[in-house]
Amino acid sequence: MKLLEGKTALITGASRGIGKSIALKLAEEGANIAFTDLEENEQMKEVEKSIQDLGVNGKGYSSDASDFDDTQNVVQNILKDFGQIDILVNNAGITQDTLLMRMTEDQWNKVLSVNLNSVFNFTKAVQRSMLKQKSGSIINMSSVVGVSGNAGQANYAASKAGIIGFTKSVAKELGSRNITCNAIAPGFIITEMTGKLQEDVKKAWEEQIPLKRGGTPEEVANTVIFLASDLSNYVTGQVIHVCGGMNT
Repeated sequence: MKLLEGKTALITGASRGIGKSIALKLAEEGANIAFTDLEENEQMKEVEKSIQDLGVNGKGYSSDASDFDDTQNVVQNILKDFGQIDILVNNAGITQDTLLMRMTEDQWNKVLSVNLNSVFNFTKAVQRSMLKQKSGSIINMSSVVGVSGNAGQANYAASKAGIIGFTKSVAKELGSRNITCNAIAPGFIITEMTGKLQEDVKKAWEEQIPLKRGGTPEEVANTVIFLASDLSNYVTGQVIHVCGGMNT
């Protein structure tokens, strides 16, 4: 039997990168997949088909994760279509990097709104359903930057640090109803975004990592599988670093 057979997972920001890998990995383990992204486009349709080709139900939804009312509506639609939500992966996020002296109020607000408010919005929206079924797994994507900080990313670091505090609080609130809440803190992961960096920049990052390489989206997704499955029933309120030892 597959680890997630019979369960339904909701992943935000899953048309590309780490979110896409998470959606496909969970589908491989038997989960039905509802996923969101800002707009319905060809990428969303391709991911939807890839999920369905794995023999499970998969559907993409257009959603502004930073908008509270929109989030409430899309979660209600998902519950109508799938009947339940057992796993929530809060993955949606953006960067707008610049030094603090150059950072505008809009750059600060936008990153906090998309990265942190979205986690509140979706967790709030699925909470009632999980409380009724007395089970659920909430997995929030933080970052090593949220733990250690990084020059030029004050807005991003603040949002990811906020996710950690939120995760620990929710774990304490919902634990008595058999709902777990954990965070994953990826390090230098090779995605479309990091793939555009110059080779010397990538090498400089890799030299700081004990394993001497960047991670893959699939390696992050494998950790999500652990936290989403019964293998981690007694794990909650934790931050798991997937960083090759970078933050050791």
